[in-house]
Amino acid sequence: MGLLTFSINVTLDGCVDHCEGIADDETHAFFTRLMDHAGAMLWGRTTYEMMESYWPAVARGDVDAPPTIREWAIKLEAKPKYVVSSTRHEFPWTNSHHIAGDIRSGVQKLKEATPSGVLLGSGKLATELDWLDLIDEYVFLVHPRIAGHGPTLYQTGLPNTRRLKLVSARPLRSGAVAMHYQRECG
Repeated sequence: MGLLTFSINVTLDGCVDHCEGIADDETHAFFTRLMDHAGAMLWGRTTYEMMESYWPAVARGDVDAPPTIREWAIKLEAKPKYVVSSTRHEFPWTNSHHIAGDIRSGVQKLKEATPSGVLLGSGKLATELDWLDLIDEYVFLVHPRIAGHGPTLYQTGLPNTRRLKLVSARPLRSGAVAMHYQRECG
């Protein structure tokens, strides 16, 4: 069974607004490598729609983009993408699949079917899945910014504190730090 890894850009004050991070070549290369190691992507509807509105056009070459951005888009196009949604049922973007019904069961089946792991990239969905104890690892790219606004990580709360073990911490040239944690057992 593959691990479910929650990965997201976050500011020092916990903001996960995608416009607040540093989007340079090194950041994109970091997320491309992370995506390369995962067997599938997992998003909520809102994140899927945000991604769907931009990245397919970059992959097709309809949007002018630097090579690292285009590399990310092409790899994302080919990657299996799973979407949890109770309001949308059609997902036409290449290799997109709907997880409907019981979230716990659907995500557990996805983990079991994806030995190389699943990369989760939606903040609200991460909170739901953390409530269900389904997240195994966390990879946060912490940006040297204080946004002063939301949305923020886990803003609706969790039932208890998650104890984590540091696997690695790697600074990037921009001042962002890639933090990799695993859930502690027991």
